Amino acid sequence: MDVVILIGRILFSALFLFSGVGHLTQSKSMAQYAEGKGVPAAQLAVLASGVLVVVGGLSVLLGVWADLGSLLIVAFLVPTAAIMHGFWSESDPSTRQMEMIQFNKDLALAGAALMLFAFFAHTRDLGLTITGPLFTLN
Repeated sequence: MDVVILIGRILFSALFLFSGVGHLTQSKSMAQYAEGKGVPAAQLAVLASGVLVVVGGLSVLLGVWADLGSLLIVAFLVPTAAIMHGFWSESDPSTRQMEMIQFNKDLALAGAALMLFAFFAHTRDLGLTITGPLFTLN
């Protein structure tokens, strides 16, 4: 069971680690996109969100307060869904569809991250982790 959970953590974290590295290494082009979506201080927001998802992804991957890392990922995904993928304001049908897909993907991943939070904060024997949970749920 420990190995299955570890594989799941690796697969889940990979998306956020790659995304976060992209935020940090391609911040200028991402900031231009964010500015187009109305994000204030877009360059700073891109860099901060990159750090947020790298820290959250590493936390889940390595099992260092993975419950907190899961919450960091939620803190990235929910605002990103609402701010960056507002499909409701798109008039072009194909753009609306693409933004709706991205919005729903972000919400689904946020739900998965919340479930991971509950799992890490509730389960006593997490197996292959460096630390135990920071939070406790009963």
